[in-house]
Amino acid sequence: MKQDSQVAIADEQVWAPTEALLRRFDLSGPRYTSYPTADRFVETFGAAQYRQALAQRSSSGAGGSGQSPLSVYVHVPFCESVCYYCACNKVVTRHHGRATEYLDAIEHELELQLSALGHGKVVSQLHLGGGTPTFLSDSELDRLMRALRKGFDLAPGAECSIEIDPRTVTSERLAHLAALGFNRLSFGVQDSDPAVQEAVHRVQPFEQVVALMHDARALNFESINVDLIHGLPKQTPDSLTRTVAQMAQLRPDRVALYAYAHLPQRFKPQRRIDAAQLPTAADRVLMLSRAIAGFLAQGYVYIGMDHFALPNDALAVAKRQGRLHRNFQGYSTQPDCDLIALGVSAISKVGATYAQNAKTLPEYYATLQRDELPVVRGVALDREDLLRRAVIMSVMCQGRLDFKAVETTYAIDFRSHFAPELERLAQLETQGLVRLTPDNMELMPIGWYFVRAVAMVFDQPLQLDRVARERYSRVI
Repeated sequence: MKQDSQVAIADEQVWAPTEALLRRFDLSGPRYTSYPTADRFVETFGAAQYRQALAQRSSSGAGGSGQSPLSVYVHVPFCESVCYYCACNKVVTRHHGRATEYLDAIEHELELQLSALGHGKVVSQLHLGGGTPTFLSDSELDRLMRALRKGFDLAPGAECSIEIDPRTVTSERLAHLAALGFNRLSFGVQDSDPAVQEAVHRVQPFEQVVALMHDARALNFESINVDLIHGLPKQTPDSLTRTVAQMAQLRPDRVALYAYAHLPQRFKPQRRIDAAQLPTAADRVLMLSRAIAGFLAQGYVYIGMDHFALPNDALAVAKRQGRLHRNFQGYSTQPDCDLIALGVSAISKVGATYAQNAKTLPEYYATLQRDELPVVRGVALDREDLLRRAVIMSVMCQGRLDFKAVETTYAIDFRSHFAPELERLAQLETQGLVRLTPDNMELMPIGWYFVRAVAMVFDQPLQLDRVARERYSRVI
């Protein structure tokens, strides 16, 4: 007889979490797109320190990091209307003329970064996020891509992705994105139930999504992603089950199923949500349990955290082969590389540093007008940070830790250095999430669903300040 955490699919055993486990780990924690996490950045790290990191990369020489491909991210903050659940850095406006000033600033920042980094560096991954990148017109997207191609050498076969609000594109716009070189699309759907859409001020007919995905496939985009959210107002286990079934029938290559974090004290748009319409904790667990089972039953592979992919998708293949990586866009097939980020609030990763730009447009523009990089905070990682980053990313991406490999690389005794962490891992082992041996730790199949909770074991600042957990989204 199968355990209650297993689901039989196509004569294979696929592990899915029980409602009891979901309740036990219904807690908050970081997504670990970086370590240290962004809330640990400090204002003593600024433009001068970031410029130095860029210069060091540029001068690292053949075979060094200066010769490895880059990842580039551009943040476009504008949205025509506000989605009440949103916690992103955005500017709500219907005045499309504001994009011209913003692109002027992006080009200025790009030149400032390239003056230290050097022109013509190879880029293997490009991502446009927001906000709504498709707020930009076709000609404005042309302008942005020209500037990026002038400053960087976009590698053949580079992964070029863009986030899309289905309400802002047509078949013709998708064709234009393909002509610009974008090969991956991420559709923000969130939920297909009309009542839920009205409650979060994001009404988009399901038929519109169907038509756009059909058009995208006809244009031969390499990968199509759909973003969903569970825990929204007026959402029920039955309504989300219908949304999951509809999405699974559309067969997007990848699905992200994020947990809504209701933090109205931090995010002003969320104050428009009626808290009384939010699902109960019990319903939230039930809808997540059903959603996971639904995607698994439709043949999707669970990647980790909140990501699913079809078995032949590059992300699923990378997981099988132990080649997953993680950056500010989430799980990736691209090797770990430095990230150059452009735009308001954007975060760069260069060498052993993270640098974040000004979070408001007035401050971002004012800094650039002084001909200065708009970096306002960041962090230079010390030896302990680098050690813990490597350990956490190994947990998040490979689902295992080789104690001897860590000892060799960082000249430590793993068991003595991480004695408290091993005690906490032993507790997780009793709950079936991990398996410990004298030489390694490995996630059990069920442990992938709670990988953030496992990674949190090694987050020293978070363990010392557990109250800080409440600023993060739910682990599952």
